[in-house]
Amino acid sequence: MTNKTRRSFTDDFKREAVSLLASSGRPLIQVAAGLGIQPSMLRSWRGPADDVARPSTGSALPVSKIVPSADQLEIRRLRRELEHAQMERDVLKKAIGIFSGPAR
Repeated sequence: MTNKTRRSFTDDFKREAVSLLASSGRPLIQVAAGLGIQPSMLRSWRGPADDVARPSTGSALPVSKIVPSADQLEIRRLRRELEHAQMERDVLKKAIGIFSGPAR
């Protein structure tokens, strides 16, 4: 019998995970897998407020749902591109630290 300890996450991590989900445009399952968490966990962090904004299948879009303008779409695209570039930068920083360490 294995004794698993329950992982806990900071509120900051949860907010960042939800922000990543909103800004990346990727499916919830893919974002959760990238973070190493269960999709249900990310779904619960997203909260009931977001569920109200997402209509269930088969229902019409809410009247308050406005089609984003071209500028808003461009901003979203640029934010995703920036996020991707920042992730690449972070990976490269870590790689430099690993490969430029003291010679053994």
